[in-house]
Amino acid sequence: MLVGCQSSGNVRPLNTSQTVPAEAALALPPPGGPSIVSVVEHKRGNGTEQMISLYTSSSVSGQNFLKVQFLGASGANPGTSSAPFNMISENGIIREAFDAVPGVQMTRSMTYLQNSYGPFSYASGQSGSGDTCIYGWQQIRSSRSAHTQARNFGMIQMRLRLCDARATERQLLAIMYGYTLVGTLDGEIWNPFGSAPGTDPTLGRPGNPIYPDENGYRSMPMAFGYEPARPEIQSRVVVVRSLQPKAEETPAQLPPPTGPRVPLPDGANGLTQKDMSVVPSNGQIRAGTATPGGTTVPLPECIGDSAMTAACRR
Repeated sequence: MLVGCQSSGNVRPLNTSQTVPAEAALALPPPGGPSIVSVVEHKRGNGTEQMISLYTSSSVSGQNFLKVQFLGASGANPGTSSAPFNMISENGIIREAFDAVPGVQMTRSMTYLQNSYGPFSYASGQSGSGDTCIYGWQQIRSSRSAHTQARNFGMIQMRLRLCDARATERQLLAIMYGYTLVGTLDGEIWNPFGSAPGTDPTLGRPGNPIYPDENGYRSMPMAFGYEPARPEIQSRVVVVRSLQPKAEETPAQLPPPTGPRVPLPDGANGLTQKDMSVVPSNGQIRAGTATPGGTTVPLPECIGDSAMTAACRR
């Protein structure tokens, strides 16, 4: 009873999980998204685990996330339980993929892939509504040959779950190439990356030119990050066509008259279209034919001094 009276009665959480700001995330998606929604951190006796929730635009159940786990020495966070130091297994990772993306048939990629941190792999699938999903994983650990008595024993494991209604598999896979680890384990003994690689032996050696293009520098395999498309709002556009009045039809032009041009007695250059209306179709004008002006047009053979026929004397 005396011991019970000495208790303070304070309330403490049963676990060490807590929400931290996005700036405290140990891993970041690439520039361009998807954006971080929240970060839940869980302290372990031998490291730290973070569940980084990402923006989700999908009808598939579940939340997009980037999960990162740093495993090092026991006693890193006193008073908490330690996480098992297990490697990624083939059967276990496939079960994780199906649990993370319920209702989607996931298929493991058999292509060897590698980003800046080393090899990784993923599984992908498509939901019944057409959403594309991937589940990627990566284990960052130095090789056994790099293990020494005093360094390179740490390990980092990463999981990525992404589903999107409008993104392609290649766009989602770009997150595996572009994410960045911003956390680390204290001490060289828990360095998960191993020894730093040496410089390229071709640097500074004659006979090995380096050009400022893709032949000299490795080009990026794909664009990092993607912006999930927002739902489109479709609106009907009514096109109003203006009714233009039809242009007045111009009267058809009559073709010019054919045939010989007969000179007028008053020295005019020729007959007009109105005058030609009294000319027969064969081009000849009979004697005594009157024009609209009242002038008698003589026949061609009646012009001159030799016109002495009876028809000309009429």
